[in-house]
Amino acid sequence: MILWSAMGHDDSLPDDVTTLKAMLRAERAARLAAEAEAHAGTLLIEKLKLTIKKLRHEQFGQSSERGALLDQLELQLADLEENAAQAETAAQMAATEKITVPSFERRKPPRRPLPEHLPRERLVYPMPATCPCCGDNRLRKLGEDVTETLELIPRQWKVIQHVREKFVCRACEAISQPPAPSHPIARGRAGPRLLAHVLFAKYGLHLPLNRQSDVYQREGIDLDVSTLADWVGASAATLMPLVDTIRSHVFAAERIHADSVLQKQIERMIEMI
Repeated sequence: MILWSAMGHDDSLPDDVTTLKAMLRAERAARLAAEAEAHAGTLLIEKLKLTIKKLRHEQFGQSSERGALLDQLELQLADLEENAAQAETAAQMAATEKITVPSFERRKPPRRPLPEHLPRERLVYPMPATCPCCGDNRLRKLGEDVTETLELIPRQWKVIQHVREKFVCRACEAISQPPAPSHPIARGRAGPRLLAHVLFAKYGLHLPLNRQSDVYQREGIDLDVSTLADWVGASAATLMPLVDTIRSHVFAAERIHADSVLQKQIERMIEMI
């Protein structure tokens, strides 16, 4: 059974017992090597966590040096946890897939109008009940002056409850229930919009996970770096088929137009392939 699950549905297995034993030993060696590598990665993660914990409680040394070292260690820890989560999710997916300014004058630039697509909220200031000049109450509207200001409302967090009601049949007493909804990460508690925001902040805005965690904590949401790293790793494994499709489409072209930084990245990718 072990040999069949390791080799897949391959009917061209050799009949020689010696060759089969050699194949089984090679499969076992590869599995033990993978387990050893995973164990070493787990030990390194725990070591980094302990080092970070000690540095946070350190009372001596310059705070700037400790802060720089903490940032470096937390980045390394986040990368390790992302890789571990990505490998775990990839393994689970593989298991289930078997299936001009004039001189001396500075002109202010013209004020741009505020974006038209933003929603508008009207704040109408109450009119006086009587004329401030003569005191008469016969007032009628002549017009209005509108001054627009751009405002920012903090983002809102919410918990979405997925409710699946159970029903019983009066005739046959059978119990039925709608199927469970699909989630981006199996048994995960992060919604797709939250995952997209974390990924964009990390790769699009270059905001490390430890700083994201601090931002969320100031907003009253406790998301530690380990949880965010698990989400990033699992999302990377889930999105890998899309990445492979885009890579194949880009590399199928005769020419690839890119700047120097992207060119170096593409060259490294080609070397890896």
